Amino acid sequence: MVVIEPEVEEEETVQPPPPPKPRPASSSNTTADSSSHVTAAATAAPEANGNDSDGFETASERGVSDNEEEEENEQGHHEPRQPEEDAPKEDDQSEQRAVERANEAKMEGNQLFGKGQYEEALLQYDAALQSAPENSKELRSICHSNRAICLLKLGKYDDAIKECTKALELNPSYIKALLRRGEAHEKLEHFEEAIADMKKVLELDPSNDQARKSIRRLEPLAEAKREKMKEEMIAKLKDMGNSVLGRFGMSVDNFKAVKDPNTGSYSISFQR
Repeated sequence: MVVIEPEVEEEETVQPPPPPKPRPASSSNTTADSSSHVTAAATAAPEANGNDSDGFETASERGVSDNEEEEENEQGHHEPRQPEEDAPKEDDQSEQRAVERANEAKMEGNQLFGKGQYEEALLQYDAALQSAPENSKELRSICHSNRAICLLKLGKYDDAIKECTKALELNPSYIKALLRRGEAHEKLEHFEEAIADMKKVLELDPSNDQARKSIRRLEPLAEAKREKMKEEMIAKLKDMGNSVLGRFGMSVDNFKAVKDPNTGSYSISFQR
């Protein structure tokens, strides 16, 4: 019988590295030469560095003077300049002078008004308006209102209303102008318009007693005026009707108007 043995892989043998070869000993002459070369190089270096003929110097060989440090500080760090105050523009100065002239004229007008010199006061208020800049709305509004009170004293009610209206266009919440315009309307028997101005005053100032008293006084006058105007209108209509009905032998007296107390409307009945 034949026995077959299993195959076994051969292990790879690692060869050890060969031993280092012995270095030959250096001679004393070589060591001496090397030392002499190093010494010579070290001796030559300071001579080369100390040679002034090349004209160069390093930062370590010279110091920086105090003046140079200050120059560097001045060049590198600048103190911030304080901004100069802007001088007032010439236009602003001119406008300010115009306002001053207007106020002076207005004050002169007030003094004349206090003395009862209304015509002269009007001239001063007009001068103030001519001097006051267009954008000085409050000042111009006061001057128009002051002109209105002068015109009220002079009995020029229509002109007073116009001046008050100009004042209110510049300042819609100007209570004095509303009161003065209401007074001028009352003088002209424009009771409805006067009541409207007084109601506007109460909207702006609910505690204004003058406006409240004026409304109580004006409302009956306004009602009486409405009735009077109604009667005048009816009379005119009668005249027109008689001119037409007369051709047929009739007149408006043949027609009777009866007012309904509940609705306030009228019914017409014919009578012979």
